[in-house]
Formats: sequence, structure tokens, C-alpha cells
Amino acid sequence: MNKLYPLKFKPIFRDKIWGGQKIKTTLGMDFGELPNCGEVWVVSGYEGFVSEVENGVFAGNELNEMVEIFMGDLVGDLVYHEFGDEFPLLIKFINAADWLSIQVHPDDTLAEKMKIGTGKTEMWYVIDAEPNAELISGFNRELDKEIYTKYLQEGNIKSIMNYEKVEKDDVFFIPAGRVHALGPGILLTEIQQTSDNTFRIYDFDRIDAAGMSRELHTEQALHAMDFTYNKDVKTHYKEELNKTTPVVDNINFTTNLLSFNEPLSKDYEELDSFVIYVSLEGKTRLEWDEGKLEMVPGDAVVKPAILRNIGLFPDVASKLLEVYIKPKV
Repeated sequence: MNKLYPLKFKPIFRDKIWGGQKIKTTLGMDFGELPNCGEVWVVSGYEGFVSEVENGVFAGNELNEMVEIFMGDLVGDLVYHEFGDEFPLLIKFINAADWLSIQVHPDDTLAEKMKIGTGKTEMWYVIDAEPNAELISGFNRELDKEIYTKYLQEGNIKSIMNYEKVEKDDVFFIPAGRVHALGPGILLTEIQQTSDNTFRIYDFDRIDAAGMSRELHTEQALHAMDFTYNKDVKTHYKEELNKTTPVVDNINFTTNLLSFNEPLSKDYEELDSFVIYVSLEGKTRLEWDEGKLEMVPGDAVVKPAILRNIGLFPDVASKLLEVYIKPKV
């Protein structure tokens, strides 16, 4: 059997009612005849949108097929035991030219109870933001279900949302249960559980090309919502050049920032998980015993768990996200 190697996948482009052009103009990814590209899925095991290998001898194979064949060698033994043949993380680049709906995602417990698969915890790393761009994360005051419902029924839902100004390199962790929405002028990468369970609360009264409004999920959202008030919803980290900078660490995924202008040698002997590299800036060459692979912004590559050592070589100053799962023991 052929040996595993770092896998790159064909992008899956998706136009959205709120989508923009920065996937093409900033990241240089050609989404063809689509009117816009709200999202490009670059690593996905989600049913109906499973990524297809683009490079090497496994080109043409789907990601979940690869997991089924190689199991722990690809994703890690404990990860495979926990998640089976479905790749457990989904990586996207998102560009908003208009507000996304105000929405919330269920956690694993609620999703299982509703028989809709898994929950959806996610994080955003901002690649580019226009002046005065903003997003919504959480509420701007203490609330409970009754007070929230009153604002919703009176049509004042926007007044209780927490608006945050957004700048390049900002990070926002969005646990399941937190209300949120992206605003216009933002390009980011999203790390999330493999789930598309989204409950829309408010869609800014817009209609689509056919004159239809999108479905809202008022009751489901109420069951999913966490009313906890958080004064500071931005993730704070201290970027260190040529070192691994911890950014987000939770039960669903760990994300570090690699900012480097000289070669980095990564040793994963103690990690029983795949690693996803997501390119944000610059140009990076991945090298391992049997080969090499170049990455530019917009690329995401899955390093198999069995590949313990890898070298990262920047052609110019580069930034990557390093994403993996710390499996439950």
C-alpha cells in the first residue's frame, strides 16, 4: 500500500446571499461562474460536501474514504476511536459582503437529543477586515430566556447584541450556544466541528432573488442559546516569531499560530492526532522524508498522524494555523 503524505484537497466553493469577492481578489482562488463566494470549504468530511484529494497518488479519493482505509494512521488512533470514518473538523474561508444572519449552534448534547448529528463549536481568525468592520458575538447585557423573548417579539433583537470592531489577526472563539453573526467587509478562516447545524434567529429582513425570506429557527435557537454575559469575547494571544503561539485550546480542537521567517522543525511524536496547516500569509514549503509541498494563502493541508516529523520552510515571512485534536483518553 502507498505511504500516507500531507494531503491537499480541491476547494469546494459556495455562493451565499451575503457572499463577496475576496476569496478571489485577496486569496487568488478562482470560483468560476458563481456570482460570489461566501465560503470555500478546504477540508471537509461533511456529508454531501466531502473534500477530494488533489495531490499525489491518492488524488481523486475522498477524505472520509481515506479515513476509512487508513484509520488511526491518518487521524490518530484515539481520534479514530472517537469519531470513526467521518473526518471530525471542517476548515473554511469565509468572506462577508453583507451581514450573515444572527444565529446560534447547538452543542453535542442538544444535537444528539434532537437527532441531528453533532454540535458546532467554532473559531474565527480574521485575515482581512475593512475599516469599521464589525461582528456580533454574544449579548451586551445580562439576560434570561424571558427577557430575550420579549426583545425578540418586539422586533428589537439587534439592540441586545454585542457588536465588536474587527481588525486583521483578531481571533474570536464561538462556543456552541453563543449567538453570533459576521458583518460586511470581513475575510476570515473558520475552524469548526464537522457540522452544519445552524439555527437562524434574525436575517435582517432580507429576501432572496426569488422574493423569499430564509427560514428562521426561533424555537430551536431558544433551546440552544447560552444566555451567559461575557464582557470580553475576543481571544487574546501573544504572537511570538519563530515559535508556536497557543491561540485556542478546547475539547473540540486546538489551534496554534505559527509566525516564522526561518525554518521550523515540528516533532509530533507525542501527539495522537492529524494536524491541519492553514496558510494565512506568505509562502511555505512543507518537507518530510519522502517529499515536499508548497502552501500559499487559502491552502489547507492535512498531515497524517503517522507522519511524526515535518519541516516548514518559509520563502518569505509566513503565517500558518496549526490545528489538531487532543483526543479523550
